[in-house]
Amino acid sequence: MEKRVALIGIVVENFESTERINSLLHEYREYVVGRMGIPRVKNDVAVISIVLDAPGNAINTLSGKLGMLPGVNTKTIYSNLTDSKKEGNT
Repeated sequence: MEKRVALIGIVVENFESTERINSLLHEYREYVVGRMGIPRVKNDVAVISIVLDAPGNAINTLSGKLGMLPGVNTKTIYSNLTDSKKEGNT
């Protein structure tokens, strides 16, 4: 299966979902390239960016699971490059 680079943006409005978010990210840790979290205490919101290098189905599954959590919104952005394009195999 071809891997792609993707960014999952996560907005957390219900901090009771934090433990489950961290559990899911740990479950998919082999694909996580980087993670940045920004708490906005005055707005009762946290924003998390996750960069992945993973098969498309893993990216979709993680994004879907995160987006189903209460008070959690996600948006996923995919690169146009796949493994075969990176290696020059067309």
